[in-house]
Amino acid sequence: MSCVATNNQNGNNNQEGVIVLGVYIHCEGCANEVLNHLRGFQGFADVEGVEIDAKNHKVRVKGANADPIKVSERLRIKSGKHVELISPQKQDKKEEEKKPEPTVSEVVLKVYIHCEACANEVKHCILKMEGVQTVNPDVAKNEVTVKGTMDPKKLVEFISKRGGRHAEILKETDLNKNDKNDANLNDIHQLVFAPQLFSDENPNACSLM
Repeated sequence: MSCVATNNQNGNNNQEGVIVLGVYIHCEGCANEVLNHLRGFQGFADVEGVEIDAKNHKVRVKGANADPIKVSERLRIKSGKHVELISPQKQDKKEEEKKPEPTVSEVVLKVYIHCEACANEVKHCILKMEGVQTVNPDVAKNEVTVKGTMDPKKLVEFISKRGGRHAEILKETDLNKNDKNDANLNDIHQLVFAPQLFSDENPNACSLM
């Protein structure tokens, strides 16, 4: 009982006893790595369990006394991955509504990668940058496709400083705009293909006398 009171005084907002983290997990090895990093955290004495949802790239940590901030920071530092604290949130609903939607972009980079080992090295390097969601290297084309909310120019600088490789932006696509365009096209299609109640092709159409 005293431990719970202490955590609440320290600002622990984990009232439901469940912490949900967003982490990019592309294989079983990644999942095991995340699990091991969380199990090795000394603050996990009060944690009841860890569930990994690799399909949706989410990690659920159960434990009323676990500090969400410390857990997310621990995983970010140890794994080198971008970790998003999905729940619980410190901000109230009004602040969340005012917060602008982050721009998700897809960037194609020209990076010299001559083998699979190089590709994996570049991939792990880029995944350490905050905002990066997915990284897909193409050894044959010497290209790397990166998706996320990161700044493309800062991404190039990050690869140069952290990976020691030269990178050049070949293509940049704003996925937010594409989603909006797709939504608009769907609306247009619905209007175009709506039943033509007053057309000549409709035998039941109304006619003026």
